[in-house]
Amino acid sequence: MTPPLRLVPSEPADRNGRALAPGADQRSLVIHAARAGDVRAFATLVDLYYARCLRFAMHMLSSRADAEEAVQDTFVRVYRALPSYREQDSFEPWLFRILGNRCRTVGARQRRHAEVVEYGEVPERAMAARQDTEIAWREEIDRALKSLPVEQREAFLMRHVEGMSYEDMGVATGAGVSALKMRVKRACDALRVRLTEVDGG
Repeated sequence: MTPPLRLVPSEPADRNGRALAPGADQRSLVIHAARAGDVRAFATLVDLYYARCLRFAMHMLSSRADAEEAVQDTFVRVYRALPSYREQDSFEPWLFRILGNRCRTVGARQRRHAEVVEYGEVPERAMAARQDTEIAWREEIDRALKSLPVEQREAFLMRHVEGMSYEDMGVATGAGVSALKMRVKRACDALRVRLTEVDGG
């Protein structure tokens, strides 16, 4: 019987209760232990990646409820798939591939109330403008980002919000590096045009 999973972040610790630093070596040890069936190590994995996954899902879906659903489902699927995960592969792109798929599935359903979210890099002019109406401006950014095709929005978020390399993005999405660069460029161009029009209007 599959043990119950705790999918709410807590203080990262190893199986002996010692605090863990989220360094690359430590993450490798945690992944290895989780893959071997250590439920506590898996809980630590959730602690290490939950915030980033939720941020990405919220940007993709614009609803905290939908985002939390996608993240919860992602970690359940990760837990079940860990025995088949090859440790020589990079864990992060593998995780984001699952998360991206879940976001696409959840996003296909009717979206609930939109929620204002924080974004990473967008055109400087857009980020600096209209500080006196910041909430309204963020809502406009949200609408602009949501107007992008899913593939462009996903690529933009992975590159400019999550800071992923194009190689890792390729693993996560299955697309080639050149195609991903074009998606990011088109997304940036479209956002710049949309937000400049709003700023000038």
